[in-house]
Amino acid sequence: MMGTFGGALEARQIDASGGKLTADVTGEVETEDGVLVIKRIHVHMTLVAADAARDAVERVHGFYAMRCPLYRTLHNAIELTSIVQIAVPPGV
Repeated sequence: MMGTFGGALEARQIDASGGKLTADVTGEVETEDGVLVIKRIHVHMTLVAADAARDAVERVHGFYAMRCPLYRTLHNAIELTSIVQIAVPPGV
């Protein structure tokens, strides 16, 4: 998911390379009939970018998931969610 999001940002001249886009992923597992089953995955992405990019970043975040192969493959079986936070570097 992060790769698709980063690629969509780059297509809009928003630099997501070189560690500017990172993600923390949390999964929630439940037991069904004695078997561990992944039920939910949440992706919290952080992008180091100027505040001027905020509108474009939020717009991209609103549609990128359905263009992501991983999301399209799994979203009917596992609840997949994501958020993006912009970290404005000092002096920008």
